[in-house]
Amino acid sequence: MKFSFLTGLTTWLWLICPFGALANKTNNAIKGNVIYYINPSTGNDNNNGTAAKTPWRTFNPVNSRQLPAGTTIMVSPGIYRSSLVITGRGTAASPVKVRFTAGTYHFYPDSAYVTQWHISNTNDVPYKDKSVAICIRNSSYVSLQSTSANIVMHGKMVETAVDHCDHVTISGMQYDYFRPTVSELLVTSVAEEYADLQISRESTYSIRDSALWWEGEGWRNQPGWYWQAFDPTTGFVVRQSFDLSKVKFVQLGNRVVRAFFPRNVGFKTGIIYQNRDVLRDCAGIFMQYSKVLLLENIRINYMHGMGVVSQFCTNIRMKELVVKPKDSTDRTCAAWADILHFSGCNGRIEVDHCYLSAANDDAVNVHGTHLRIIEKPGANILKVRFMHDQSYGFDAFMPGDSINLVQAQTLLPVETNVVTKAERLNDREMLLTLKHPVIANLQGDDVVENTTRTPSVNIHHTTITRIPTRGILTTTRRKIRIEHNRFFRVNGNAVLVADDAESWYESGPVQSMEITNNDFVECGSAVVCVQPENKQFAGPVHEHIKVNDNRFVLRPNNTKAFTARSAAHLEFRRNSITGASPASLSAVTTFQNCTDIVVDGNHK
Repeated sequence: MKFSFLTGLTTWLWLICPFGALANKTNNAIKGNVIYYINPSTGNDNNNGTAAKTPWRTFNPVNSRQLPAGTTIMVSPGIYRSSLVITGRGTAASPVKVRFTAGTYHFYPDSAYVTQWHISNTNDVPYKDKSVAICIRNSSYVSLQSTSANIVMHGKMVETAVDHCDHVTISGMQYDYFRPTVSELLVTSVAEEYADLQISRESTYSIRDSALWWEGEGWRNQPGWYWQAFDPTTGFVVRQSFDLSKVKFVQLGNRVVRAFFPRNVGFKTGIIYQNRDVLRDCAGIFMQYSKVLLLENIRINYMHGMGVVSQFCTNIRMKELVVKPKDSTDRTCAAWADILHFSGCNGRIEVDHCYLSAANDDAVNVHGTHLRIIEKPGANILKVRFMHDQSYGFDAFMPGDSINLVQAQTLLPVETNVVTKAERLNDREMLLTLKHPVIANLQGDDVVENTTRTPSVNIHHTTITRIPTRGILTTTRRKIRIEHNRFFRVNGNAVLVADDAESWYESGPVQSMEITNNDFVECGSAVVCVQPENKQFAGPVHEHIKVNDNRFVLRPNNTKAFTARSAAHLEFRRNSITGASPASLSAVTTFQNCTDIVVDGNHK
C-alpha cells in the first residue's frame, strides 16, 4: 500500500506540474496594444510588467514569445546577462515596438542567446556559437527604437541580428564595446635599440616573460603580424606587417611599455598603431534572409568582426549611420574589418547621409558569390561548390533564381538558366536542378552567378575617411549611383569595380554605373579603378561606367584619377583635377582593352 500511494502521488504531481506551468505562462501571455516594462534594477519577473512600477527584471518574459501587433516593450538601462530575442507579428498600422530609454546598457555573453551562422566573408570558425545581444527573428513590422541608448558589449557578441524578417526598423541606437577587440598604442619616442609605447587606456594588456599580451573580456592574444598605422596629423591609416619575434617588452609604468629590439620593426614616433587577431569569427550587426530594412540615426563607436553584414536581404536603407570612435576616448578604430558589407542581396540598397570611418578594411562592399561548377551529374543538373574558406554555408540559390554560367578565365557568361531546385549537399556544396539542359562546353574552373540576387545601389551624401583599403567596392549588374559623397584620404581606391572567380569569388559584372558630383581628396591610385580579375580578354567584363562632374585632389604620389581594363562604354567628363596632377590632363586616365571611351571637358 505504501508503494502504491507514493506511485500515485508521483504520477499526480507529474500531471499537474506541466499544466501549472502552462497556466502561469498563459496568465503572463503578451497581449497586443499593451505597454510592457523591463527594468534590471527594480524589476521582478513575477510582476505583470504592465506598469513602470511593476516591471519585469529580465528579458525572459518576452523572449521566444510571439508579440502581437501593437505591443510596446519599454526597456530601462542597466546590466543584462541574457539576450533580448524578439519574435513579433506587427502590421504596418500597428508595429511591434521595442524602446530603449536613454542610458547605458551592459550586455554580457554569459547567458546570452547563442547560435551558429554562416556569415559571408567571416567564416573562419563557422561551427563556434556566436553570442547575440539583441535578436529579431521570424518577425514582421518590428521597430527597435532608442533615445540616446548606449548599448555596450562585454565580450565578443553580434550586437543586433535580424533573421528571416520583414519591415524592420532600427533607429537611434548607439553601439560600443567596453574593451574593443582592436588594441592601440602611441609611439612616444624611438631610439636605436628601443621604442617607448603609450598603451591606450582602453586596451587592457599584460607583460609576461618579456612578451606583450592583449587582454580582453573572454579573449586574450599576443600581437601578431597584422598592424595598422594611423597618422593623427594627416588622417591617413595604412596597413603594416611587423615581426615581433625578437622584440622584448618591459613595463615602465603609467601604461608606458618599452620595446627593445636588435632592429626597429617599423615603429615611428607620433604614430598610433592598431593591432588585432585576424580570426574572422563574428559580425557587428548581422541581417539575413530579410526584406525592407531601415537602419537610421545609428552611431557605432565600435563593432567586432565584419561590420554591418546584410546577406540575402531585399531593400535595405542605411540612413544617417555614423561609424567613428567615441569622442571621449583615445581610440582611433571603430570597425574591426569592413563597415557595410552586402552579400547576395537584391532589390535596392541605399546608403545616405552616413559617416563611415576608422575601419580595418573597406567602407562599403557590395557583391555576389561565384560558386565553382565541379560536376554535371545530369543534362540539367550541376554540382557547385563554395571555394573561399571564409564564405560558405549559406543558401546561395533558391528555386526561381536566374543564373549565369560564367567562364572563369574571361569572366564572361556562356549561358543563362533558371534554378528549379536547390539542394544543399553539405556546407560547401549544392546541387542545382535547372529549367533547361546545359549545352555550354564547361571548363574545370567555370563558375555560376546568381543574377537574381543582385541589387541596385545608391550611395549619396556620405563621407568616407580613415580607410586603409577601398572606399566603395561594388560589383552588381543593376544600376549603381555614387553621388554627392566625400572621400577623404582613403588609402586605397576610393571606388573599385572588381569581379573575380579565383580569389574572393566575388561576383559579378557592372552594367550601369554613374559616379557624379563627388569630392575625392588625396585618395589612393587609381582613385576610381575598374579592374576585373579576368586572366584572358575575350570582351568587356564591365560596361556603361560614367565618371562625370567630380572634383579630384590628387596625392603627390598619385597621378591617376580613373583607370580601367576590360570595359566598354566609359565616360570621364567635366571633372576638376587639382593637387599633384601631371602636366597633361590626358595622363590622369589609363585604359587597357577598353572600347567606346569618351574623355572631354576635364580641367584643372
